[in-house]
Amino acid sequence: MFVAASTHCFPNVPFTKSLQKLSELEFRSAEVVVGYGQSDLKPEWLSQDLREVARMCSIQRQITPFAVFMDVPVDDPQYYAIFEQCVRLCQLLRAVTLVVKSPPVGFPYNEEFERLHRLTRFGLSSGVIVSILTEKEAISGSIDSLTSLCKGTPELTVALDPSHFIYGYKKPINYEPIIPKVSHVRLRDTTEKDFQVQIGQGALEFSKLVSQLSKVGYRGALCVDLATLPNFDPESELRKMRLLVESNLF
Repeated sequence: MFVAASTHCFPNVPFTKSLQKLSELEFRSAEVVVGYGQSDLKPEWLSQDLREVARMCSIQRQITPFAVFMDVPVDDPQYYAIFEQCVRLCQLLRAVTLVVKSPPVGFPYNEEFERLHRLTRFGLSSGVIVSILTEKEAISGSIDSLTSLCKGTPELTVALDPSHFIYGYKKPINYEPIIPKVSHVRLRDTTEKDFQVQIGQGALEFSKLVSQLSKVGYRGALCVDLATLPNFDPESELRKMRLLVESNLF
């Protein structure tokens, strides 16, 4: 396992500046986000000049892109075209994992199975692992749903975000049943009442999570994904989070 950070951590700066800041904080691996935010790689950039986008991702030599997160809603009219470009970006970056979002609760299950089959088939044919992000208000927010989706789509893996099994619940949901399917992890500290809190003030048991992942031979990233909290220096919080996660690695 290794520590990484998402370019989402600096949402109000251009993409290359976000990479630079992460590098200055001594992160050596980065999750590259494709989406419509200020710090994201814009989907239209991929269709215009994919090799130039790949060059942008590698401009900071001290930090290596290891995964791509397609932060694009499932109902985006250009969804599949963007997905295929993201797969090609993964190939250029030699990034194995492509994280995708799940539709909201209420989306027809049969359509979701068809979508995931389409994504995983294309990804597999290109040497890219498709990983579905766990999100509280989405189909992927339920352990039972995730288990069903993975059983029905054997090539599908899980991008585990433990915060979505802590926030809003009186007692954290046990996500151990899906640990064997995890190919990517996104982290912050969380409580029942707050999705993100100051590092060390939440309910996430980092050492337990690392132990669970170790038991199934997980060798991927523990990717820090922090929003900016009022009255707290984001760079200081990121540095503390990196040190906390590193201290729990065996």
